[in-house]
Amino acid sequence: MPPPAQRVCWRWLAAGRASRRLVLVVVFVALLLDNIELTVVVPIVPTFLYVTEYEGANRSLVPAWTEPAPPALKPFPFSSVFSYFDNTTATVSVSGSTSTAELVNGTESSHPEQPLISSPPPPSGCLEGEEFLAKENVRVGLLFASKALVQLVVNPSVGLLTNRIGYNIPMFIGFSIMFLSTIMFAFSGTYTLLFIARALQGIGSSFSSVAGLGMLASVYTDDFERGNAMGIALGGLALGVLIGAPFGSVMYEFVGKSSPFLVLAFLALLDGALQLCILQPSKISPESTRGTPVFTLLRDPYILVAAGALCFSNMGVAMLEPTLPIWMMQTMCSPKWQLGMAFLPASISYLIGTNLFGILANKMGRWLCSLIGMAVVGISLLCVPLAQSIYGLIGPNGGLGFAIGMVDSSMMPIMGYLVDLRHTSVYGNVYAIADVAFCMGFAIGPSTGGAIVRAIGFPWLMVIIGVINMAYAPLCWYLRNPPAKEEKIAILSQECPMQTQSYTTQKTLRDFPLTDDSDVEAGSAE
Repeated sequence: MPPPAQRVCWRWLAAGRASRRLVLVVVFVALLLDNIELTVVVPIVPTFLYVTEYEGANRSLVPAWTEPAPPALKPFPFSSVFSYFDNTTATVSVSGSTSTAELVNGTESSHPEQPLISSPPPPSGCLEGEEFLAKENVRVGLLFASKALVQLVVNPSVGLLTNRIGYNIPMFIGFSIMFLSTIMFAFSGTYTLLFIARALQGIGSSFSSVAGLGMLASVYTDDFERGNAMGIALGGLALGVLIGAPFGSVMYEFVGKSSPFLVLAFLALLDGALQLCILQPSKISPESTRGTPVFTLLRDPYILVAAGALCFSNMGVAMLEPTLPIWMMQTMCSPKWQLGMAFLPASISYLIGTNLFGILANKMGRWLCSLIGMAVVGISLLCVPLAQSIYGLIGPNGGLGFAIGMVDSSMMPIMGYLVDLRHTSVYGNVYAIADVAFCMGFAIGPSTGGAIVRAIGFPWLMVIIGVINMAYAPLCWYLRNPPAKEEKIAILSQECPMQTQSYTTQKTLRDFPLTDDSDVEAGSAE
């Protein structure tokens, strides 16, 4: 490369490393790929385990009347026989030397070892093995929950690591682990290997999400800009959820199990190249100030309310992931490609909700958006069991995705704002807590959802989680007016979207850092 071209490239890289927008692009792509891999397995795993482990899979997937017969003996495998005793027609298997004419004339010379009456085909093309499918709810739920359980354990350590070495290296570690787990998914053929690959994905996701969200909060210091940036980043999450399930179901149906994971592995390599150029993952850049410890943040009731909203709103869709495809297989007799398409309305509406309310929530109040969103989540979940076909799922799943988008795009900026308001403005630990809240929803949801479905049925599962969301929604009101510590009020922006109150542990307020005039200005800014 000529020297002038090299100088242009270096100048472009230097400008890119100083650009907040390119940092946002890197985080967007990381969350996109992570959530494609999160949801691409949703339609694949239930049918893959059914085909590979259920002893009657081949018999139930291929209708009995299409089984080939010995060509030299008879052209048709079955024949209808009229019974003179009950005037009904019975379907019998014709094999060996038996012919249709012999059966109609009442003479039969079939071999005794050949069964005469064939087992009836599954009604409407549904899969056989009700007991196997019921047990599979639990196994699939545990497999899906393994990612979140591992992520739940790893997140606090990643938060501490980002405070010590910065966000760049953990982001690249997350990419590397995600690439490894994707390759393992592509070539795993047993439940155990799939379980290990899913757990490994949880480690990579922990590094990517905690470091990515913390990086955004550190480069977008203004609360309004931070809310917009978080909305765009969560749009990557939404787009990943949008693409994952339909992409996985279509590729699995028409190409094969490994194909969607190999495509994801290639895209992950591109993401790694982008991180190498923009983030310089070999550079250690610790935070200049020491962040608030995780346990101190966990004792903050306002952070706990925000984390609970993230947990319970996402727990609804987490319970749907392992149970809805199997419920569709049992009640709607859906083909494989429909199992992923059922999540398409939720994904599209989530993408719209996160981008729309990333801006609107700042104007109407993030606490109010979260409260309304959780109520709509509960109503949508109650409507899911009423669907009689895949088209009946469009409305409930669409409302569910839109409402979760309202909650996520409101609560993620609130987490950063609460740290600014009440603690030290270092964001690794608080977004580790936010990711823990996500993980608890996606760990408790699938693992308990399968067991509840087996015990009392899918409709009652939706009733339980729907009522929980509607009961939790009023708690978001407490985020309307969170109190601020004295020493933090002086450095807060007057454009903050939530009202604040001050409190102190001292007996007097004589050393309060603001004057009466500044209180009036704060009130007018609100």
